Amino acid sequence: MDHDEPPLHAPSFGAAAVAYAEHRPDYAQAAVRWALEAAPGPRVLDLGAGTGMLTATPVALGADVIAVEPDPAMLTELRRSLPGVRALSGSAEEIPLPDGSVDAVLAGNAMHWFDMAVAGPEIARVLAPGGILAGLWNLMDDQVEWVAGLARVGGSAAIGPRDTPSSWRTETAGMHLPKSGAAARFGSPEQAEFPHGQRRTADSLVATLATRAGMLVMPEQEQQAALERIRAFLASTPETAGGEFTLPMRTGVLRTRQL
Repeated sequence: MDHDEPPLHAPSFGAAAVAYAEHRPDYAQAAVRWALEAAPGPRVLDLGAGTGMLTATPVALGADVIAVEPDPAMLTELRRSLPGVRALSGSAEEIPLPDGSVDAVLAGNAMHWFDMAVAGPEIARVLAPGGILAGLWNLMDDQVEWVAGLARVGGSAAIGPRDTPSSWRTETAGMHLPKSGAAARFGSPEQAEFPHGQRRTADSLVATLATRAGMLVMPEQEQQAALERIRAFLASTPETAGGEFTLPMRTGVLRTRQL
């Protein structure tokens, strides 16, 4: 995702819910396992769950998962793709669960949308004592030369500061804290990265980048010009011009415990 403010971009995803579900990557299983290993129990809330790209992984790991998502279109896709998961309408600032009802709260590429002055106490409310809050971000590995070139061509609307290993730690280090000076509800965070990848073609990678919030809110002519630049770059790059390839990625995790 890009670096602009949530009020502009947060409502943009619903219009692209089907494309989001089709093209966005899942999360490295090792990253989710690490995020949950210190939780006091198996009850997990996926908060800001979108279409369920993260939700499926703790389910596969045997957790008891509830998903909460504010956008109706995204929630519809989540329920379609994961019919066995309890999926509720709600937000980080207004979670429709009772006090102490989960052991861990996960947020996949979503914590930067939360107003932690409100969401922090609300997340702390639904967590059991000693519960875990973890934000996960899928990163394009710009330590690989062609990925760094793609980031330059695509610009921050397509690949922003939170989207690469070179800057995500700095960008997310304080995501668990309120910006208003309110009391913190979570302790000092740990951050870790885990190798990941996604099989793509040039066309499907362009479609993936088109679901980024910064791209979705661009004027159509500007958006199409940006996507054409990306398409031309991929067509001229040996690693991506010949059919399927693996997009080098990492999943970054910020993990913190309720105070």
